[in-house]
Amino acid sequence: MTNPRYSTIRRVAVHVPADRRTGTEIEDEVRSRNPGVRLMPGLLRQMYGFEECRVAPPGTWPSDLAAAAGRRALERAGLAPDAVDLLIFASASEDVEEPATAHVVAHKLGVTAPVFDVQNACNGVLNALEIADSLIRAGRYARVLVTTGERGSRLSALPVRDRLELALLLPALTLGDLGAALLVEASDRPGILAAAFSANSSGWQAATVTNPYFRQSADAPAVRFDSAALAASFPGLEAGAFDVLHAAGRKPGDLDLVCVHQPSVAFTRTILDSLGVPEDKAVPVFTAYGNVATAGLPLQLTEAAEQGRLRPGDLVGLFGLASGASGGLVLLEWSP
Repeated sequence: MTNPRYSTIRRVAVHVPADRRTGTEIEDEVRSRNPGVRLMPGLLRQMYGFEECRVAPPGTWPSDLAAAAGRRALERAGLAPDAVDLLIFASASEDVEEPATAHVVAHKLGVTAPVFDVQNACNGVLNALEIADSLIRAGRYARVLVTTGERGSRLSALPVRDRLELALLLPALTLGDLGAALLVEASDRPGILAAAFSANSSGWQAATVTNPYFRQSADAPAVRFDSAALAASFPGLEAGAFDVLHAAGRKPGDLDLVCVHQPSVAFTRTILDSLGVPEDKAVPVFTAYGNVATAGLPLQLTEAAEQGRLRPGDLVGLFGLASGASGGLVLLEWSP
């Protein structure tokens, strides 16, 4: 295989569950399941700007959502499953501890290529894009299907024993379900231009979803989102974005579209301000979909394309901040 000069995102697709759950409904359900815990009506809207999210039917696995999106991406590209050289599953959710959920997705799609999982909280898809780009540029593969399936809504059903546990669970109540896929291919035209990542791993305890097999204590909360500690772990992680832009001879004002991880309305505005990017270059999705973790960036690309806001040649920045903490930017020229 001749080494290609570039890789490009040929197709992006999402699978959006039909059912909606409003913030009011979620709050009512939490109060009903936990009668001893007080939850102020409208708190999710007040704190996060949350209105509603999508919820997959009972019995839906992350692999189901990922496979549905992957199938749509292949159909839009006019490709059969055997055209895929490598499949990556890059979700914060997973079907099983072992094997890699990528195997399950591949089986459901009929893909027989090599597969593996990439997991880095909400930055998994960003990392997968960097890996796909590197492997394609190295000539190892010509076509990589990056998939994700998020089932975050299941966390809202966890029991809450007291006010402290409610505070630690509260951000998880905005999590929604979504599947997404990006078809990355070798190209002789510029596509993915650069990627950079940074980490502050001393902040790893700020947001955790416990492995049930290795809980330190049966009384420890299964989910712990300390918003203040998480926010304190982020400063400085956006610096890599400016380095990438500078190395590419670009500046924030050159970006035609910016997609950012969106765990709340206020967080999105803060990130855009730190990047020096006006809000009209962003694609707001949190209010209508909630926090869909790794699926958020491909969702924003899809929404922008459907709204006519994404044209060939546009300079696009995909920026993520995730628990751990990690920051990442993938800079690309839209050339489907």
